[in-house]
Amino acid sequence: MVNTEDFIKRLELILDYYSLTASSFADKIGVQRSSMSHLLSGRNKPSLDFILKLSEEFPEVTLEWILNGKGTFPKSDFVAASSPTPIEKKVELDIKEDLFSTIEEEKKPTIEVQKNNPIAEDLKNVNHEIDRIVVFFKNGTFKNYIP
Repeated sequence: MVNTEDFIKRLELILDYYSLTASSFADKIGVQRSSMSHLLSGRNKPSLDFILKLSEEFPEVTLEWILNGKGTFPKSDFVAASSPTPIEKKVELDIKEDLFSTIEEEKKPTIEVQKNNPIAEDLKNVNHEIDRIVVFFKNGTFKNYIP
């Protein structure tokens, strides 16, 4: 049987990992937004249809992890000998280094300009600090990086 409170925590980890809101997540896997609201509030338990759609759209999420908290997220080839309980388990993110740790405060980021690009030419002489970097992927998802 699925522990609803632990399932909600794991679902919230997925939303945070992919920088998605509950609404955008619902749209992405093709379920009603109200279904997500009911799941996150604990009113409803996840349906088989919901779990299958989540698994299909996000192959990094294993069924065993989302349902029982066993294994790792995102999915890895490594399988631990003994798995901690779902509440004690931390999400292992495969981040090798902090993208912004090498920027020193005295150095200001430079903007590389493509030739014959009027927008880039306008930005070349602007002296602003970077607020965030957004990377858009072809599959419609994106990732925010905040320095």
